[in-house]
Amino acid sequence: MVNGMGAQHLGNVQQLLAKEKDLTLYESSLHEHEGILFGIVRRGIDKLLLVWPVGNGSSLPETEFQGERSGSGDHEFLLCECTHAQAEAIRKRFEFTRPVLVGKVNSYGLGDRLGNAGPAHIRAIRETGFRPVLAQQSIRELERTRRTAEEVMDAATWSVFQEGYHEGFGADGDHLKTTDDLDRMVEARYTMFTIDPSDYVVNKALAMKKDELLAAFQALPWDELDDSPDLLLGRYNGLDADLGEGNRLQPDRAEVLQGMVKYGKVIAHTRMMAEYLKKTWPDHPAELELSVDETDEPTTLFEHYLVASELSRLGVELVSLAPRFCGDFEKGIDFKGDLEQFREEYLQHLAIAALFGGYKLSVHSGSDKFSVYRVVGSLRSGAVHVKTAGTSYLEALRTVAVADPGFFREIMSFSLTRFEEDKKTYHISADVNRIPDPATLKGAELTALLDDDHTRQVLHVAYGSVLSGEQPQARTWKKRLMQVLEENEELHMEHLVRHFEKHLEPFGDRGQV
Repeated sequence: MVNGMGAQHLGNVQQLLAKEKDLTLYESSLHEHEGILFGIVRRGIDKLLLVWPVGNGSSLPETEFQGERSGSGDHEFLLCECTHAQAEAIRKRFEFTRPVLVGKVNSYGLGDRLGNAGPAHIRAIRETGFRPVLAQQSIRELERTRRTAEEVMDAATWSVFQEGYHEGFGADGDHLKTTDDLDRMVEARYTMFTIDPSDYVVNKALAMKKDELLAAFQALPWDELDDSPDLLLGRYNGLDADLGEGNRLQPDRAEVLQGMVKYGKVIAHTRMMAEYLKKTWPDHPAELELSVDETDEPTTLFEHYLVASELSRLGVELVSLAPRFCGDFEKGIDFKGDLEQFREEYLQHLAIAALFGGYKLSVHSGSDKFSVYRVVGSLRSGAVHVKTAGTSYLEALRTVAVADPGFFREIMSFSLTRFEEDKKTYHISADVNRIPDPATLKGAELTALLDDDHTRQVLHVAYGSVLSGEQPQARTWKKRLMQVLEENEELHMEHLVRHFEKHLEPFGDRGQV
């Protein structure tokens, strides 16, 4: 598909490049701005930015675009590396290459740990009614992959430019814990900020004895909450909230105390982060997600109500909230749990969200939760946000397993040695003893490992060790991995598109809620 902004020049560009035997054009990338034609071309395994003056009186903009000159006369053009500086210059000229506020509509987070999956993500999502969040990376992922927030943003910019995607994309600074994290993401121009207050959750609240619970309740930071123990208890005394389908929320005093002890500091921290963002960066477009999914037990309906109600009272508006749902949302595999229970509780969580602004419910560790997608898709109610990341990395490894089996065996064997250490920050159930020796597998047997739950989780948690280059044997692996993927670009895109179509199909055409 050729973008309308550059379609009229396609023939001329094709003639131009016909003289350059080693250059291939991504046709959807052609865009014109003030007499200058821009596009993405491929030379070998490298992607380059083509800059060609086509308007009367226009000339090569060499002050902003640095590259090698090619052609001659009226057919002289630049070939520029796709650097951060060039991405900044493209964002300056083309509004669609800058992230936007997604809002309270169906959206999908498409984390890309390697920086080359964006075009396939766009191809899979563009006709679904979901808004893509293409720049999505947590602080932990940035650290483990040795990438910067700017590099992740640039990858999203180049992806929408290459694919001619003008419908708007989000940029999510995921799992942010400090104001420094907020600064880091604002400076890289992210527009969605996922607050992670997990350090402030008091998981032991449910096990506290009466006197201990009351003392912890009294000791909450009431000044930061603009509140007092008596005022809070008065607000929730006699609460009777209708959650639909005959479900009512009627907490007793013990539930209120437990909920507030568990989440009181979470509420205070979230308010602080929201106010810091607003006061420090008043002109920056921002939408907030709150993630309370990383707790020991599922988020009860009253806990959800309490957090949402108190944040609303304090003037904190959420675009989405991620509860800890029932069952297990382990990395890289399908949901483990009672789907009927999930359905019933999801509907009640939706009802609570509707009471406080209609924010989206966010499904974290959303990769490969196909049974959950079918449940949510069947409801046709409310708005949802799904976060994925590691599953794209696994599809990259699927491509490696096909194109370079020996290298895949190296990665697999190494990941097995790293598993015990790397799994420490994850909730997973993989058993390495149930994974066959990759050295004994060939062809379809080897690629079938990417469909095995145990293998998927081992590879998922070891991504940082593989990509960071900290271990001697893995020092050059990221470069090798990227080369294999670029040499087999179409196969890689095929794997990714097919995989994400499988993710999105259960939702149907949900459109804009």
